[in-house]
Amino acid sequence: MAKKTAKKTSKKTIKSIARKTPQGTKIKTGQKRNIAKTKAKASVTKKLRSKKAEDERKAALRRALINRREEIVKETKVEISKYIKGETKQLIDTALDNGDWSIVDLSEDVSLRQLSTHRKTLLKIDEALRKLDESTYGRCEDCGEEISEERLKVLPFAIYCTECQEKREQLEEIEKEAIE
Repeated sequence: MAKKTAKKTSKKTIKSIARKTPQGTKIKTGQKRNIAKTKAKASVTKKLRSKKAEDERKAALRRALINRREEIVKETKVEISKYIKGETKQLIDTALDNGDWSIVDLSEDVSLRQLSTHRKTLLKIDEALRKLDESTYGRCEDCGEEISEERLKVLPFAIYCTECQEKREQLEEIEKEAIE
């Protein structure tokens, strides 16, 4: 009961004391203590609210990452089950000429590429979950700045801010051109 009363009266007390004491008028020692206490309580309450909001944000991010991880695992299981069931073997058995063989090869390449992409994405999601536990999630690994909320919504396992990612991509392009 005392806490509720303190919260209700804290803002009122500060405002009423400020209104009642014109500039130049001395505030009594008891009033100073009350003002200091109410300011401290308001500060603690504000910190608790921001901590709670941050915890809710982390929980939402964790759910989103885990849901995305489950989707990828499900897709991967479907691709692997195709190999186990022998769907690619059926394609090989029905291949009659070089054109059919090229379609079989292309289909296998696409499946393997997709599995490779899924593997990389799963590793990135696991890394993001680890960073979330360590409270380093959402910081760029290159410059240390915050990664924008928009970027994290689109790519929740991003480890670089937009600028650093663009720089990395430009460097990769330069390296590819140098090799060729």
